[in-house]
Amino acid sequence: MKYPHVFFDLDHTLWDFETNSRKTLANLFETNDLASKGVPDFNQFFERYTYHNHRLWDRYTKGFIKQDELRWKRMWLALLDFKLADESLSRSLGIQFLEQLPEQKSLFPYTIEILTYLKEKKYRMHLVTNGFEKVQHHKIQQANLAQFFEQVITSEASNSLKPNKEIFEYAMNKAGAIASESIMIGDNLDADIQGGINAGMDTIFVNHLNVEPYITPTFVVYHLKELENIL
Repeated sequence: MKYPHVFFDLDHTLWDFETNSRKTLANLFETNDLASKGVPDFNQFFERYTYHNHRLWDRYTKGFIKQDELRWKRMWLALLDFKLADESLSRSLGIQFLEQLPEQKSLFPYTIEILTYLKEKKYRMHLVTNGFEKVQHHKIQQANLAQFFEQVITSEASNSLKPNKEIFEYAMNKAGAIASESIMIGDNLDADIQGGINAGMDTIFVNHLNVEPYITPTFVVYHLKELENIL
């Protein structure tokens, strides 16, 4: 066994963030009656939210903004695109979103099967995520993933963010692992793949979106089942 320790990313790798966030936001759109407030179409709202969320997460991971700003400003900016400048509503939506999102359970195809396969082969599995501590643990419990992972390392707990090598070093220390016996699996070329490389780990890029990698991972897979060919 070349990699006794397998480190996974959570969102967009195992846990289907886009599907789960769409379901959550659709519910918030209805319960907060955004249509009557000047946001006529949910799909347009979701597109603007996704755009701003991606942009703000990039700023957050690079240390330019703090958690609280990310949490409510992605809502604020999405509403602002519809000329709705309501900070109180934006902050309320941000709170509601993080309360309801972890209740969603959609996973990428073959997630449970591949984790079961790896567990039966005696791999020691861990999660490394830039997500918020309370939210991520709630997601893991609700999606029935806790049984597979020994350690769950969040950016909050480690006081560092992927791709900084410190979060990976913190994770390996918690897991009792060393880089040469560890592999990082994730969907994000900057956070997961470059981050793993920064920490001296081999990496697997989960290319769900079939993009052209601009960073070279050790392996590339397009479906989680393909991990069986590597591990």
